[in-house]
Amino acid sequence: MGRKVLVVDCDPQANATAGLGINPSASGKNMYDVFMSGIDNFPRTAMEDIVKKTASGIDLAPSHLDLVGAEPYLYHAAFPTGVLSDALTGIKNRYSYIFIDTPPSLGQFVINGLFAADHVIVTLDSGSFALNGVTTLSTIFADIKNELGKEIRPDMAIVTRWGEGSCQADEPEEQTDFFTRLLNFFHKPPEPSPEHLRNAEEQKHEQERLHATLDEIRKRFPSVHTVPYSPAVYEAQKRGMPISHFAPDSNAGIVYKAIADEVMKWT
Repeated sequence: MGRKVLVVDCDPQANATAGLGINPSASGKNMYDVFMSGIDNFPRTAMEDIVKKTASGIDLAPSHLDLVGAEPYLYHAAFPTGVLSDALTGIKNRYSYIFIDTPPSLGQFVINGLFAADHVIVTLDSGSFALNGVTTLSTIFADIKNELGKEIRPDMAIVTRWGEGSCQADEPEEQTDFFTRLLNFFHKPPEPSPEHLRNAEEQKHEQERLHATLDEIRKRFPSVHTVPYSPAVYEAQKRGMPISHFAPDSNAGIVYKAIADEVMKWT
């Protein structure tokens, strides 16, 4: 949409880095150097020293597996939870938006990301444990308020892979050939087998579970988006391109466009 964007990958798994076409194993400075900057006489590295351009036009502060080793050292910093916030001070005015990707597990990188952020987007999948994750996050938000005095209020939840494996996916159903349809017209179709009935019942229960989970998530977040399962997302990740550049008209691409429109209203 023409805005200048920086993605800061604070996850040692480096999925955001790979998803934007940068090899996480490539040599060069990365977020490990930023987090270690000034700790135990480690050389100082500014955020602008590690930023890379990507093919999509998005700037990236890349991650690396080495980032795992930085976390224990953060406890020795003068202000452990504010390392990322301080690092962004000199660069944030250059961008319309800065997105901070944090790990899924609790730790200093998550807390640094939350402390540095003006807004919080929580991503959940549509699995059975999505609500457990929401409960855990609520505990983390409460701890940050008690320890640091900063109140965290999530602005949005994005439920990904919605309808995975169901007809909501992007792949079109296989078209039945003309002769099969003609035979079905003249002959009564066979009665459904017990296994088919059982599968239909399981699908019904799964749909009920999904919608119950979604109803509960909507009670806890002011805005909720469901992104349908789409193979285009995984293909875009493999090619190192955002869905907005690879398949903007896919089911998932259309929803992410709506999400972007909403985020742009925050500032």
